[in-house]
Amino acid sequence: MKKDRLSRLLGEIRALEEQIVEELHDKEKEYGYKIQKTKVRFADEIRRQHRKLRTRLHRYVLGSRFLVLITTPVIYACLIPMVLLDLVCSLYQWLCFPIYGIPYVRRGEYLAFDRHHLQYLNLIEKINCEYCAYANGILAYVTEIAARTEQYWCPIKHFRCVKCAHKRYRHFFNFGDAEGYARNLEAIRKQFRDIK
Repeated sequence: MKKDRLSRLLGEIRALEEQIVEELHDKEKEYGYKIQKTKVRFADEIRRQHRKLRTRLHRYVLGSRFLVLITTPVIYACLIPMVLLDLVCSLYQWLCFPIYGIPYVRRGEYLAFDRHHLQYLNLIEKINCEYCAYANGILAYVTEIAARTEQYWCPIKHFRCVKCAHKRYRHFFNFGDAEGYARNLEAIRKQFRDIK
């Protein structure tokens, strides 16, 4: 009973997430752009207005707080482990997922590099935005790889962990459901039909 309710609630959350994405796409009319295939196109007048709002590089740098400037290398140093994480997890799934029968996670579905099209951002802001897009995209990609791995090896919900519930979590056994685990582990390991 509780499992059905939890599955229903998680399904409702996913449906709401899809509605949010649709709502965001409706913003194209409001902000003067059109999506043509995979590219975003702003009207010429909108692009001119955006360029007028851009902060010049020298003002951007001179207007930054000193502590922000000196901590910037620390932020960008995170790129090294991020790229290594990307490489290692991509290699891991490429080697292991076929053996386990787990569908691949498509890396491209988690990376969105589009903010460089925004004319109101200066070069530093564009670089920063694309860096954040990469970092968050890779973390989401790796989370999905880990979630699918967890579904295969240890699909058991935690006793208490609200923030750790990823998209695969709804397929997991309840904490303490020894009979369900013993009886249905192989079925859960193969339950990836919902992945397109």
